[in-house]
Amino acid sequence: MAQNPIRKTTRLRQLIERPGMVVMPGVYEPMSAKLAEQAGFDAVQCTGAGISAVYLGRPDYSMLAMSDMVAATARIAEAVDIPVMGDGDTGFGNAVNTWYAVQAFERAGAAGVNIEDQVMPKRCGHLDGKDVISFEEGVTKIRAAADARIDKDFVINARTDALATHGIEEVIRRGNAYLAAGASMIFVEGATSLDVIAAAVKGIDGPVGVNIVHGGKSATLDLAVLEQIGVARVSLPGILVQAAIKAMADVLGAVKTTGSVAGIADRLYGFHDLHNLVGMGQVMELEKRYLAPLKATLNEAAK
Repeated sequence: MAQNPIRKTTRLRQLIERPGMVVMPGVYEPMSAKLAEQAGFDAVQCTGAGISAVYLGRPDYSMLAMSDMVAATARIAEAVDIPVMGDGDTGFGNAVNTWYAVQAFERAGAAGVNIEDQVMPKRCGHLDGKDVISFEEGVTKIRAAADARIDKDFVINARTDALATHGIEEVIRRGNAYLAAGASMIFVEGATSLDVIAAAVKGIDGPVGVNIVHGGKSATLDLAVLEQIGVARVSLPGILVQAAIKAMADVLGAVKTTGSVAGIADRLYGFHDLHNLVGMGQVMELEKRYLAPLKATLNEAAK
């Protein structure tokens, strides 16, 4: 008898809890997620900043509603077979909003979700000018998030931005309190040095995640070293959207400057590769299965 496939929620929890470190590229729509899966990554992280930039052309400033972010996440989760971590922002309000947000992300097919303790409207965690909610409100939000999940393996990734506002001791205090409230992992945002991360890993009694943002506060962090000091997960939230925007800007600039499309082929993803990536081969197989016999039957009937 065939065994039931492992749930994506369970797989993500296992990736976080196992020895070693899971690397999760930041994705912002189905194509970026497909490319990450094709490259061999075990899981991906939805990037709220990337989704806001691509869908709205606006900054990461709580401009996307919960329904918008959930819908974007559902499209990504449906496109790949690997686990997808959603970006739940601040829970889109208070603890009650957070409760509903977690259930919405779980229904959308996410394997987990980030919930952060910034004051709403939040901003990118690698920018200055952040502020965080009180310790008590942060704990209440995470408890609501943990209570709301139906699948107990659904990962609650409790993000704290307290490093920038209160320092590492508050990060550790909040991290342990969030774990006690039901979080699966603590995401220390805006980490600036290996010493800070090592202190967080040592002081927090559960899996610790960080991110690397090129141009942000953590661009020089090395993946191998992060794994050595015990980091459970690292996300790369901006790497794909920054790469895509740079590539588009370069190609558009070349065409505008030269007045020609000659010489840009090596900058483009292959035409047939693109169609294969989005599943055109399956469409053609379905055409052969259903449309070709129908056409033959209609032609025979017309004789």
